[in-house]
Amino acid sequence: MLDLARLPRLSAAVLLLSGVVLATPSMAQESTDPIKLTLHDWTGQLITTNIMGEVLKKAGYSVEYVQADYLAQFAGLETGDLHVAMEIWATTGQEALDNAVATGKVENLGETGMQAKEEWWFPEYMKEKCPGLPNWEALKEPACAEAFSTAETAPKGRYLGGPVTWGGFDDERVEALDLPFEVVHAGTDAALFAELESAYQRQAPIMLWIYAPHWAPAKYKGEWVEFPAYTPECYNDASWGSNPDMAYDCGKPFGPIWKAGWVGVKDKWPGAYKAIKAFNVNNDEMGAMITDVDVNGKKLEDVVAAWMAANEARWSEWVKK
Repeated sequence: MLDLARLPRLSAAVLLLSGVVLATPSMAQESTDPIKLTLHDWTGQLITTNIMGEVLKKAGYSVEYVQADYLAQFAGLETGDLHVAMEIWATTGQEALDNAVATGKVENLGETGMQAKEEWWFPEYMKEKCPGLPNWEALKEPACAEAFSTAETAPKGRYLGGPVTWGGFDDERVEALDLPFEVVHAGTDAALFAELESAYQRQAPIMLWIYAPHWAPAKYKGEWVEFPAYTPECYNDASWGSNPDMAYDCGKPFGPIWKAGWVGVKDKWPGAYKAIKAFNVNNDEMGAMITDVDVNGKKLEDVVAAWMAANEARWSEWVKK
């Protein structure tokens, strides 16, 4: 039997000439317009998005990759100028995702299968200079802050955050918790981890944003700072928590990495919509692929191709109608 949903490029006229009747709306011809998937500035997201793109291509769809800011992309998803975002981290993007979904123009397409953790991280060797760690209150001690300082920030400690476009409220957290630290944002994902590598090799002081899934927590010995546990009230109610005048006086939330898309995807490309919702990878396999690219020097497209070859039975089910 001819499977219509697997043939988005066939016209209704050709199908009718073939003796196939378009009996229900769910069997309608899918658009041949390209599905626009957003690309960001970290390796894992590039891998996730390229895997999804390759799967959609295998199913016969046209795919276009569009570079977009992590948080600013929601404007494009709401208008339909962008169609699918493959990684929205609960740690940094939950609020933006929830707000976009509330407009009725963006849909949460479900979990990717990966669980996100993003927080302040320090090398194990720094506990000698700040023995109260990983408790966040140790960072309030002047001697501890100075141990993490640089010539530019002394006597304040230096916290190396991710690129500004990642969000995360680190500047707000420093102010709300009255931490004697200065936030310095890395320009790129690569710069963030290059600085970690340099400091670690020299046993130099460093406090920075580390996230998982990623290779860094496995390669380097260290710990995440334990801030007060996240609650929605911490972000939304300034009267909550240790500072009654400010929000963000807690750690970042932990949770799923979501997929999101323009609400029109399900009607314009119903088969692709099902495949995107079915997409699922876990932290371990993503961490291994990121390691191959960032540490072992493999080309991203080769890593994606290897995953596609090794998991054909799996992704074939995603596009199965």
